[in-house]
Amino acid sequence: MASNDELACTYAALMLADDGLAVTGEKITAILKAAKVDVEAYWPGLFAKALDGIDIKDLVSNVGSGAGAAAPAAGGASAEAAPAAAEEKKEVKKEESESEDDDMGFGLFD
Repeated sequence: MASNDELACTYAALMLADDGLAVTGEKITAILKAAKVDVEAYWPGLFAKALDGIDIKDLVSNVGSGAGAAAPAAGGASAEAAPAAAEEKKEVKKEESESEDDDMGFGLFD
């Protein structure tokens, strides 16, 4: 479960992204000070480094699509790899369903 420090930094980063501002450790710290929230000194910098180069709005809007989840892990290559991976998964599922069709009607104890 996320700690209060993590949640506070997350909300501050979301606020910055919503306003179209760069997410930096200093800006996160300023928001937290204005809200009178005390966090460990390393959290704002950690969040700023983790979100560096990531489009937070795109990440939040694509939560359920799976493409957004690949972006932080793979960096820039994920845009090209995501459609290929989706097609590969569809092919694997299709092959599995075909093999299940072969066994239809024949059970182990028939």
